[in-house]
Amino acid sequence: MIDSEEEKLPEEKYVEEMVKNLQQGTDKVPHLLETAVSGLPAKWRNWVIRGVFTMIMVSGFGVIIYGGPLALMVTTLLVQVKCFEEIISIGYSVYRIHGLPWFRSLSWYFLLTSNYFFYGENLVDYFGVVINKLDYLRFLVKYHRFLSFSLYCMGFVWFVLSLVKKYYMKQFSLFAWTHVALLIVVTQSYLIIQNIFEGMIWFIVPVSMIVCNDVMAYMFGFFFGKTPLIKLSPKKTWEGFIGGGFATVIFGLMFSWFLCHYQYFVCPIEYNEKLNKMAIECEPSYLFRPQEYEILGKSITMYPFMLHSLSLSIFSSVIGPFGGFFASGFKRAFKIKDFGDMIPGHGGIMDRFDCQFLMATFVNVYISSFIRTASPGKLLAQVYTLKPEQQLQLFNSLKDHLEARNILDIN
Repeated sequence: MIDSEEEKLPEEKYVEEMVKNLQQGTDKVPHLLETAVSGLPAKWRNWVIRGVFTMIMVSGFGVIIYGGPLALMVTTLLVQVKCFEEIISIGYSVYRIHGLPWFRSLSWYFLLTSNYFFYGENLVDYFGVVINKLDYLRFLVKYHRFLSFSLYCMGFVWFVLSLVKKYYMKQFSLFAWTHVALLIVVTQSYLIIQNIFEGMIWFIVPVSMIVCNDVMAYMFGFFFGKTPLIKLSPKKTWEGFIGGGFATVIFGLMFSWFLCHYQYFVCPIEYNEKLNKMAIECEPSYLFRPQEYEILGKSITMYPFMLHSLSLSIFSSVIGPFGGFFASGFKRAFKIKDFGDMIPGHGGIMDRFDCQFLMATFVNVYISSFIRTASPGKLLAQVYTLKPEQQLQLFNSLKDHLEARNILDIN
């Protein structure tokens, strides 16, 4: 009875009208695959389609990893743009219904402005040494935040000038919508880029854990699921949640052990002045060198990073899925099945990356809290911004300090 009354509410009718033009899900399948699975029951048909495109996506991820950190960063940017487009398209349907001026243009303008700020911050942090040597870029580095804020102010003024008296509430709602989308998508991609610079293992392992948890939770739920987990996502079961969690912990330990063997994955990505390019070469830190541990009276040799991966896998299994539940609630609020239909059997890009963004934030916080140490490159970038007399003062102070500790002997 309550449901029937709610369906009559003007807000519900408005939402139903709004989403008519939105893509509704995962039914778009290539003709060849559609023909191959046409004889299967609906349940198994969806299982096969999801499985095929999961393998394609995992294989593509492997190719991107082979392409190196630049390929990962470009992919992150492309995924960010597509996720933003899928979120904004829901708000854009309001724009189309009411003819609100400039909503779509303003949304993309704010996306470009945000990317200029965040990606500029990364360039200054990790490439400040080389950038400061180029006279024509020093202005952009020194006043990066001021320029970013100026660009934002231009968009802010643009929005205020576009206000229409009849639609104040809807326009301010869409303004907030855009900024929430930026917070969810752009900020998280900025953190992902930072994680990559700390060493690709800090990107590959967490992303793979979320994928593993998603796949194994689906498998356990498909074959053994009987107990509903949460109303927001009726197909999720306790059996899938628990089974996916155990599988993710085991996978995380094994995959971390494998990646710890290779400098390519564990070394931070830094600009090498001698080679004049981005380099992945280092003496692996303590985290990535085998250590002996006493466990229950037995000596076990393992990589310290594996203990950190245990924390990552627990988060990806217990908290990570709530990113998906959040997305499910969002979709239910607007009565849509998926954010898009780009990936058959899965939905849109945002449907596959809803948990990844939450995981990226956790990894970045985890690194800054328990792992990161001062970087000589970042310190040098700050030193280069000092005045000559300040640089000289710093040099003399550091020289005196090193001589006092018998680390430097000029004589």
